[in-house]
Amino acid sequence: MIDREQIDALVKLGESETLEFKSTTGERREAARALCGMLNHRGGRVLFGIPPDRSIVGQQVSDHTIEEVAQEIKEIDPPVFPTIDRVAVTAGREVLVVTVTQGPVRPYSYKGTAYRRVGNTSPAMSRDEYNRMLLERLHGEQRWENGSAAGWTVADLDASELVRTMEEAIRRGRAEDPGTRDPAELLRGLGLVREGHVLRAAAVLFGRAERVEADYPQCLLRVAKFRGTDRTEFLDNRQFHGHAFDLLLRAERFLRESLPVAGRIAPGLFERVDDPLYPPVALREALANAFCHRDYAIGGGSVAVAIYDDRLEITSSGTLHFGLTAEALFAPHESLPWNPLIARVFFRRGVIESWGRGTIKMAELAKLAGLPPPEIEDAGGCVTVRFRPSRYIAPQRVARALSARQQSLLELLASVPGGLALRRIKSALPEAVQEWEVKADLALLKQLGLVETAGHARGARWFLVGKSGV
Repeated sequence: MIDREQIDALVKLGESETLEFKSTTGERREAARALCGMLNHRGGRVLFGIPPDRSIVGQQVSDHTIEEVAQEIKEIDPPVFPTIDRVAVTAGREVLVVTVTQGPVRPYSYKGTAYRRVGNTSPAMSRDEYNRMLLERLHGEQRWENGSAAGWTVADLDASELVRTMEEAIRRGRAEDPGTRDPAELLRGLGLVREGHVLRAAAVLFGRAERVEADYPQCLLRVAKFRGTDRTEFLDNRQFHGHAFDLLLRAERFLRESLPVAGRIAPGLFERVDDPLYPPVALREALANAFCHRDYAIGGGSVAVAIYDDRLEITSSGTLHFGLTAEALFAPHESLPWNPLIARVFFRRGVIESWGRGTIKMAELAKLAGLPPPEIEDAGGCVTVRFRPSRYIAPQRVARALSARQQSLLELLASVPGGLALRRIKSALPEAVQEWEVKADLALLKQLGLVETAGHARGARWFLVGKSGV
């Protein structure tokens, strides 16, 4: 029940995504639109009896008044049953409070039009947004992953991987020991069988490679390493079909083999310490998210790993759902996996350590490694997680291939924020080189837009573009 004290507190808050004021129930049509938007958002309240100046004047409320409001709310589809409270504010006058929670069967529409909340307004929802919300509603009951894998039997699955998953779940305390290692029983215990039929989620998680490639070609991993910062030239380009755990291992192996290692001398030790350019646990988290949350209903979809000179990208087919945005993923949020059956098995296996913290964990690990936070992009029917290095990595190609000496020049200039004179650059290079050769390299790098100069003659200093401070 709402009381007068709570009315005072709500009015002080002012209108928002979850709160709207109306002078009287004569504005019940506008109120119904607002309630529709709140149902499609996070829920909220409409208070009748609060004019624009936010004075708490109330209105006369009779049974007929309540019936009129209830009748207007009946125009919302699917049907909703809000809470309606009457709060006395002065003699004979009351504030009417209508409260709704987030609707369980979104999207909702009022008189045939769906509305959403933007600040304290309730504009009509776009067709694309309506269709997306409708898809998410249907997804709870009819998902690609919980459909039957037509023609599949337990014999089409990798039994050893299934047993390995169960034993790891038991070891981690995430499953009770079923007392058997029979694949059919293990599959049933993981909820991957329905009415005797193997589900598609089981094929994604444990399917044998040859059968997966024939029936579900979207169970695909694409890995590539590029020379430079674009896709002009490949250094490596491969594709793999298989179940999700096998593809995860292949992706991690590719990263170990392909990523440069940052060497450093540890303080107090007379030895070199090699650090990966990107924290492996953060990359594993990004890969696990890609395999769990991608849209397997896209027949030509995949998970892709791409290494460039200046970044690493992990891309998965599909888009963000349930109102999540790239920004929201780095704040505490509810775990709403697009493929809950697949995600649950990943969790039991120990690939995912906690619900709803994958992206937050990536950001924390990147920070500990001295890296900028990962970037998430939802565009073009794909979600991309992008990592950037903490140190400057000289490109191997920018419009043309760069020599090892030219790359050394760039890394040298990156290590000295104040820039360097020509003679200092020549003496600092790892191998002996003529001054005219250094000049030629610098001239080329300047032509390519990678370096710039400040000053004249012997006083000239060379910088990376954008790092001169002038």
